[in-house]
Amino acid sequence: MSALVDDSNRKPDWLRSHGRPWGVSSSRVVYDNPWITLTEYQAVAPTGRPALYGKVGFKNQAIGIVPLHDDGTVTIVGQNRFALANYSWELPEGGAPHSEDPLDGAKRELAEEVGLQAADWRLILRMELSNSVTDEIAFGFLAMGLSTTNGEPDETEDFAVARVPFRDALNAAVAGHMPDAITVALLLRTHHMAVRGELPAALAALILA
Repeated sequence: MSALVDDSNRKPDWLRSHGRPWGVSSSRVVYDNPWITLTEYQAVAPTGRPALYGKVGFKNQAIGIVPLHDDGTVTIVGQNRFALANYSWELPEGGAPHSEDPLDGAKRELAEEVGLQAADWRLILRMELSNSVTDEIAFGFLAMGLSTTNGEPDETEDFAVARVPFRDALNAAVAGHMPDAITVALLLRTHHMAVRGELPAALAALILA
């Protein structure tokens, strides 16, 4: 698995931390299930003022995958989402326990959701999702050298699968037709890699055409 950053991408000095961190006077678990925990905190703000805070703790790390085919197409999935009661087209995504290597989780999710495996995996982005109220961390992977494999979706998942030109997927995402945050971020990151010459030349040419 390729490293996410190299010496050319070191954090610049202007991104240093400022001020005091948050403090906690007390906490209590309000809700708990196999996927999330909701904790209420009597907190102390960086300004020194008391504050009531609620945090959603996730028991899995989020995983997203860009399955990029040799012809410049990308595989996406459609499904009904519960929280917003909408239909959402997205990149293949899922969760991996904190004890599991995110790459292993990505390989499993790609097989389960779209029946693909990849010869070339690259970690391309690490994200904090809604970091004002949750501790959820997402890992985004680029998967290339794709071939079919066996995989079974979770018993609650009902997917539609489509294979579309990368440019069409990117245009749909930035137009707001695919608003899932991981999808938008990973498609933009992949395009950025093509612009910077970080992808195989033939694939970059297809993405940028």
